[in-house]
Amino acid sequence: MKSRRRVNSAVRPSQYLNVIRSNILAATTLGVLAFLLAVFAGGVWTVLLITNLRITPGIPWSVVVMGGVLWLMWQYLNGRWAPRSTSEWRHRLLRANPVSRSVFTLAVIAGVLGVVALAGLWIVLSQLVKTPSHILPEFSKYPLVTVVAVVVMACLVSSIAEEASVRGYFQGYLERRLSGLPAILISSLLMTPGHSLTQGFVWPTILFYFLVDMMLGTTAYLTKSILPGLVVHVVGLLTFFTLVWPHDALRPLVRDVSAGGWFWIHLAQTIVCGAFAVMALQRLARITRAMRTGGAAV
Repeated sequence: MKSRRRVNSAVRPSQYLNVIRSNILAATTLGVLAFLLAVFAGGVWTVLLITNLRITPGIPWSVVVMGGVLWLMWQYLNGRWAPRSTSEWRHRLLRANPVSRSVFTLAVIAGVLGVVALAGLWIVLSQLVKTPSHILPEFSKYPLVTVVAVVVMACLVSSIAEEASVRGYFQGYLERRLSGLPAILISSLLMTPGHSLTQGFVWPTILFYFLVDMMLGTTAYLTKSILPGLVVHVVGLLTFFTLVWPHDALRPLVRDVSAGGWFWIHLAQTIVCGAFAVMALQRLARITRAMRTGGAAV
């Protein structure tokens, strides 16, 4: 008996180490694949868009082609087509799970409140710290139908690719091996540098996108689905593409001019809407917890 205990005690640490190594390897692989998938989708869309605007700007064919690419990507990630041996695994990792109407509505409300708060935060930070302005295409020389179609597709490309790869595949895997908060933190840290690559490694940009990813990651964790966060992601990008980023270059720094009334309004917008967003997420947490345990939400 003693010798058997000694053998078991000698084997167990190595077994634990092997399990840890395999989990780290799997998480790292999924993280790299998630990042590459998000970058790949954005890269394909950029090439299609540039080609479209140079050759036939009056016909937004790039939107149709990219829509097909997104559909094919979604079908594969959701478990369709070969290899059949990984179909169930892919479907489970994507987490495009239907949720109840009440959960979906509350999750979207919390997300939209978060978007409004983050829009205020972006404006406040852009007036406190000099940050690179978003360089958006000059759409005034293109037909309106092309502009609308391109902006909508740009929002869909970023949202679908990121939610599927990061909040679905990567964070979903982490949630099954870690508690919720570490999974959300790690998945958020994965994408934040990716945003900064194109928008500058300055602390306001890093902070902003970290908070965005934390909000979307929390929504996916609470609902166990990427669908509510996908809607919020699209709404957020539409808001920033049309109402926030086009005006970045016109905002003066507070250090150069005194803080005007709009600065304080946007600061209040950040605080108030941020507080309501947190309360909505707390309510969502209570409802989803009660649904899983069979209790009543309070």
